[in-house]
Order: sequence, then structure tokens, then C-alpha cells
Amino acid sequence: MTESPKQVAFVSLGCAKNLVDSEKMLGQLAEAGCVITNDESTADVVVINTCGFLEASRTEADEIIEEFVGKKDKDGPSRVVVAGCLVQRDRKTILDRLPGVDALVGVNNRDDVVRAVLGRSGATPSDSPDLYLSDYHPFIQQDTGRMRLTPRHYSYLRISEGCDQKCTFCTIPAIRGQMHCKPISTILDEARELVSDGAVEISLIGQDTTSYGLGDDVVPGGLGKLLRELNKIDGLEWARLMYVYPSTLSDEILDAISDCEHVCNYIDIPLQHINDRVLKSMHRRIDRRDTEHLLEKIRSRIPGVAIRTTLIAGFPGETDAEFEELRQFIEDSSFDALGVFPYSLEPDTPAGRMKEQLSDEIKKERVDALMLTQQAVAFSLADQREGRCFDVLVDGIAETGQIVARHEGQAPGVDSVTLVERADAKPGDFLSVRCTGRSGYDLVASPTQVALPVVNP
Repeated sequence: MTESPKQVAFVSLGCAKNLVDSEKMLGQLAEAGCVITNDESTADVVVINTCGFLEASRTEADEIIEEFVGKKDKDGPSRVVVAGCLVQRDRKTILDRLPGVDALVGVNNRDDVVRAVLGRSGATPSDSPDLYLSDYHPFIQQDTGRMRLTPRHYSYLRISEGCDQKCTFCTIPAIRGQMHCKPISTILDEARELVSDGAVEISLIGQDTTSYGLGDDVVPGGLGKLLRELNKIDGLEWARLMYVYPSTLSDEILDAISDCEHVCNYIDIPLQHINDRVLKSMHRRIDRRDTEHLLEKIRSRIPGVAIRTTLIAGFPGETDAEFEELRQFIEDSSFDALGVFPYSLEPDTPAGRMKEQLSDEIKKERVDALMLTQQAVAFSLADQREGRCFDVLVDGIAETGQIVARHEGQAPGVDSVTLVERADAKPGDFLSVRCTGRSGYDLVASPTQVALPVVNP
């Protein structure tokens, strides 16, 4: 008698890079004959792809794992598989903390997910968990054959894995290892596959995208050449650059962004801080003077560029004066979008061993103050857009009936949106609109001309 295919539910946590891993694992499971379901109550197996970057993300993952383990053999799955960064980071202790997990899959063992889901032949629930935990492998895994979790019209494309920067607060090198890059030919093949599947917007991701091709995996021309090659792909309307490291953002990269019609005038550049002492303590390889010079150069070389950044508040030893310097920097810099994270003490990092750790209360107060400062900046920039015309990419329909869309300075999932009144359009269409105001951080606009749909049939 033929055994019925496994019904598999999938939970993807964390960043866009983790999302790509989830999509690849889903593609492998579907290819192996598993049936992917959104109904966790009917699933035979639940796979949880975890984030282990910060304490908050680990807490979230633990709670979800405990929930599904508690449902085993009741009204939930009979098997729970845990994958991803949390596994790679805590592989020596995770089973003691979370008993009842049936299999662990580290980030370097992504291709073992099918075996982890199917389980060992003849194994019983009392057997020890299946472990797929390898040390770092020096070759980046390809991401073709994904079952995408994003809407059809946009996607993420990973160009590198790992990081060599060694920021003192960051656990990524310990989890993902040293930086390795995909060849340009591989990236272009993946981009064409995404476009053929309907994507008109692709966001380039990696832990440090601007170091692409500069390390051990030398790529002649680096990121600038990659952007120019992506610009030639028929059907790719927007290529967007995320996770830019400031000290490796070269003139060649800026020129490529400026020159290429289909590369968005958008840069996501996490700066983390502006005070020289704090930047040195973070090991950020850049100081305030060079940061300000870089921002000026970005704006002069790419007219109309949108700059997004993220900052850390409450780094160990951050004084009131250093915090005020950071707050004033936000007020003066006119960032189009900005996020602030409270410093998260990670015991296995140099910053986690620093003295003068600040209290959670102080960190929260500082995050709130920085976000209030940015709110005034963002509202002022939005007000200045009133009356301007620009193109937007449609994402969907809001409950209000408005079209939810984004201009090229608004990245999916992290930035504000543009709400368009009275437009006949569907996801993946481009519209020409005129800004008529704002609603909070979001812009409000009316269509001036409906562009032809660009979603592939």
C-alpha cells in the first residue's frame, strides 16, 4: 500500500535572508512530493525556520516551537522540525531547552530538510532526534527552485552569505560564517528565474552587499558590474540594493546605481551610530566625518536618492551626550526612512562582555526619543512631496478600498507605502500618480495615468 504524501506546514521567522532559505526548503519539499499546507491543524509535520540573531527573536522562536511540540499527537502535527539560525547558534543546548523536537537542521544543512521531514525509516517517537548540524561550508548555496512566499511581483535575491566585518555587537559571523559570494552568472540565472515567475522587482540582499566580490571570492567588477548586468534583464523593472555597509560603498557602485535605469535610486545603509567613540567600540570601520562625507556623496551622485538607515540605541557605555549627538544627527540628516533597535546584549559577542551595560528602561527611552525625532523628519519630507508626480508599483488593496503601492524609494516590508485613490489596478501594475497628501507616514495619491501592466502572463 502506497503511503500518503506528508502534509507539511511551514513557519518562517526572521529577515529576508531567512525567507529565501524558507522558500528554497519549501521548493525542495514540494519537489520531493510533500504537500505544503497553510492549515497547521491538518499537517503531519511542521517546519519552523528560526532566527537567532537577537534575544527577542530567540524568545519568539522558543515560544512557537513549544507551542507545536505541545500539540504533537493531539490536535497538531506528529513531527516538529526546527531549522535555521537558532539551531546553528544554540545547537549544543537547544534540545535541553526545548525537549520534544524531532529534528534539527542547521543553516549549512538546508538541503537535508527533506530527510528531516520524512524522518528515519523505522524510527519511533522514543528514538533520539535527527540532527543535521555541520560546520560552516565554504560555498554559498544556490537558491533556484524556490516556492516563493512573497507576492508574485517582487522577490529577494541573495548575492552573498556570511560577513567579515566583525562588528562587536553582531552574532552573524558566528552563525553564518565568513563572507562568500555567488558568481555573477549564478545570480543572473536566479534573477531570470524570478522574473519568469512574475517578479518585476528584486531586492538584492546579503549580510554586507557592498563587499560583494571583494573578499576571498573575487568577482571582477564587484557589485557595480553585477548591477549593470541585472539592469539588462528583460522584465526586471526595479532592482533594489539592501544591507549596504558604509565603508565599502564605492564610487563604482554609486555610478552604477545612477547610470542604470532599472536600479532603484534607493540605498539601505545601516549606520548604527554617529559618535566616533561608539563607532570605534562597535568596530564599524568608519567615523562621523567619513559618514557625513559619504552621505553627501550619495546624494550628489544619485539625484533624488532615498536613503534608509538603522541605528542602535543604548550601546554599552553610551553617554547622554553621545546619545544626544545621535539624536541631533537624525534631526539634521533628513533620512527618508529610519529604524532604531535597542541594543541587545549577546553574551557571545565582544560588546556583550563590555562593562557599563545600560538598563532596558534607558534603552527604551532612547529608542522612543530617536523615533519621535525621525517622525518629525519623515512627516516633513512627506509633506514636501505633495503635488509631485511619480510612478508606483501596486502591491494590493487596503481595507479602505485604496490601492496599496510603493514608489522606488519605498522598499517592501520595511518602509511606508503610497495609498492611491480610485485606481483600477492589480498587484504588479505600475501607475503614474500625483501626491495629494499623507496619512501618517504613508503618502496619499491619485492616479494621473494608468500604465500598462508589467506582470508576466
